[in-house]
Amino acid sequence: MAHEANFDGLIGPTHNYGGLSDGNIASASNSGLTSRPREAVIQGLDKALSMHSAGLWQGVLPPQQRPYLPYLRQFGFSGTDRELYEQGWKQVPGLMKNLISASSMWAANAATVSPSPDCEDGRLHLTPANLSTMLHRSLEHEQTGRALGSAFPFAKVHHALPGQSVFSDEGAANHVRLCANREEQGVELFVYGRDGFAAPTSGFPARQTKEAAEAIARAHNLRPGHTVFARQSRAVIDAGAFHNDVVCVGAKETLFYHELAFEDTRTLQDDIRQAASGLFEPVFVEVPEKSVPIDDVIKSYLFNSMLVQFPDSDRLVLIAPTETRDMPSTRDYCEMLVCGNGPIGEVRYVDVRQSMRNGGGPACLRLRVTMLQKEWAQVKPTMKMDGALHASLKHWAEKHYRETLSPSDLPDPNLMDESFTALDELTQILDLGTGFYPFQRDFS
Repeated sequence: MAHEANFDGLIGPTHNYGGLSDGNIASASNSGLTSRPREAVIQGLDKALSMHSAGLWQGVLPPQQRPYLPYLRQFGFSGTDRELYEQGWKQVPGLMKNLISASSMWAANAATVSPSPDCEDGRLHLTPANLSTMLHRSLEHEQTGRALGSAFPFAKVHHALPGQSVFSDEGAANHVRLCANREEQGVELFVYGRDGFAAPTSGFPARQTKEAAEAIARAHNLRPGHTVFARQSRAVIDAGAFHNDVVCVGAKETLFYHELAFEDTRTLQDDIRQAASGLFEPVFVEVPEKSVPIDDVIKSYLFNSMLVQFPDSDRLVLIAPTETRDMPSTRDYCEMLVCGNGPIGEVRYVDVRQSMRNGGGPACLRLRVTMLQKEWAQVKPTMKMDGALHASLKHWAEKHYRETLSPSDLPDPNLMDESFTALDELTQILDLGTGFYPFQRDFS
């Protein structure tokens, strides 16, 4: 027996609207607003608990150290942590905005995951994403690797690909696994936005390269006959679909996507059918542009929803943000979608507004990890969500997180102290060991 687990990224104490993500419309449009870190982390925790309560396997991943002081030391600053922080804001405030970003909350970008039934060596494989396109996200992969190694001690956790434009990798946000039964061979779909060796194009950056996708597929020992590569359309990238999961989501045999999502939809369908031959019959649910215009998709994050199967349901359930409910075109489409006999039988709405304002919906907040029952049994127990962990983490957040955080608050060195105190306590709650975060080590 196997199930798909969701590991949600805990939203960090420095959650703020920095507007650092080029091509992310929500991030840019909300830049400079006052955020609510305590509300944000509790929204994420409540979503995770609701998935656990519904019978799904659910875990958590720790937020990363922010501010990330090792970069300041590498760039010539010296002194105590507090002195580094104050110098940084005085001399390189643009850099500091990147070093304090809480973007690791979006665990869909943490790594690409290949379940053991798909891999020739029979092991679960995870490759942390280098996230090299954006400075604030390129800081994440080393800490991500430590977190994944702690959560999945039985798995093969690879090093991130080289942090270079040719191998730009954005993780599971550009990856979908389709299957009939989760414990059996599936089809892994890798979606890329550009050829890494081609000349750059105008418009928003295409963050995922074909070369990165192919390298990960090789490293994970995937069977070529059951692996598909497809190109995201330039049109949706320029519309604000910076990752494929803004215009596409899949689960079990079903691929749910917008009409404009791919450069060549017909070839994509043919390739998936061929890769699935003898295993299952793929189901394609295409949302027409005339029903839901791409601009409405970007604003509502219809596809940045979780597509899951609850234990008591034969059909899939779409866990969508409340913004999808509030947009007339997407609400009407969802009502029509569940009225038929198609694979998606229900839509449930969740409030993750603090994440949405920074450019990430329910799907962004989780890393999907399909595991066999024996593998789930080996997952670090303290990182598995249940009622007790939810209560402990909620109390921790209420104790340490600020209610509000404005741009003018960020240079306050007390924010750094509060963040480090919170993360230090978190390592004890999740049993991450001493020295998990750089600030816990001696740099003198």
